[in-house]
Amino acid sequence: MELEFTPEERAFADEVRDFIAGHLPPDIAQRVEHDLHLERDDYMRWQQILGRRGWHAYTWPESQGGPGWSVIQRYLFETISGQMNCPTIQPFGPRMVGPVIYNFGNAQQQAQHLPGIRDSTVWWCQGYSEPASGSDLASLATRADDAGDHYVVNGQKIWTSYAHHADWMFCLVRTRRESRKQEGISFLLIDMRTPGIEVQPIPMLEGTHSFNAVFFTDVRVPKANLVGEEGQGWRYAKFLLEHERVENSNIGFSTFALRRLRRMAAAVQDRGRPLVEQPLFRAKLARIEAQLKALEMTTLRALSSMGSGSSPGAGLASALKIRGTEIGQSLTELLFEAAGPLGQRLDPALAHGEGDLASLDASLRGAPANYFWRRAMSIYGGSNEIQRNIVAKQVLGL
Repeated sequence: MELEFTPEERAFADEVRDFIAGHLPPDIAQRVEHDLHLERDDYMRWQQILGRRGWHAYTWPESQGGPGWSVIQRYLFETISGQMNCPTIQPFGPRMVGPVIYNFGNAQQQAQHLPGIRDSTVWWCQGYSEPASGSDLASLATRADDAGDHYVVNGQKIWTSYAHHADWMFCLVRTRRESRKQEGISFLLIDMRTPGIEVQPIPMLEGTHSFNAVFFTDVRVPKANLVGEEGQGWRYAKFLLEHERVENSNIGFSTFALRRLRRMAAAVQDRGRPLVEQPLFRAKLARIEAQLKALEMTTLRALSSMGSGSSPGAGLASALKIRGTEIGQSLTELLFEAAGPLGQRLDPALAHGEGDLASLDASLRGAPANYFWRRAMSIYGGSNEIQRNIVAKQVLGL
């Protein structure tokens, strides 16, 4: 099934392709081509290029300084970006905290934080999960004690993506103890340079560093950094998580992973024939393509719902997160399989972008690191086991 686009939508797609072709730095595109680890500078350079065009916060309405794109335009931008080896836009600012701030924050918070998100001059991280409160987020224990014009924050967050890069964190803290664990939670914006914050790296199996543990010891946070009302943080967190899990369908990643898989399958020889000509592998490739197309259609329906002002609902958002991560992981498994003998040795230096990146060989040698890193997909954003529980409750009424 293929979408039929209007002449205006096709013209928009051409505009996106022309812009990317003329502005994406070649060294970044080469690293993305082989799905190698990117550093803060790689992401920020590309995101700031998009910011100058007004496209970094591409999901935002015009009233908030975004481009006001339609659902189809957003879909085209994401898929074309994946096809042309653009880095994934880090979601913490534009797709997570930004909408919370412009929907629930006050005028001062909007003036302080939204420009830096639009322009990608400020990197945000998400302070949600804790050692004993991962998938059961509402049981979080990090507390913010009232100290007059500020809070004093103590506790720990874990699996905090790119906290070592971050300038600010949006953080869920407990400001009161209530009978229901969902109550008494507040949503704070925390400057990561504040004394008392310690970021400890959690190295990944293949040698890269994306995740962290973050410790708070008597961290003073001005009450001006409280978003919305005290004790209403769970409401804002639910709003954010529903939108995050729609975005966690990972269409952009799966698009470029599928393109890389096709290229590898056409080049790798198996018993004197390209791998893509082997019936069993060709059937696997066709199956994953069909699954990705179905996911794209369902994601478009969810985005259309959001574009009309309604919520996609926790059940649909969770279902998209489940299928998106399953498809993404299946693609990495097929990439690992296609790499054959060259994919049997873990190459940590290559994962960091070192060595020869000019040929398909880099994708073949990089398949193990890619496979191991993407194991995290079904855990971050709420584990898939918990997402199935949400679907069972919200959709099936079990």
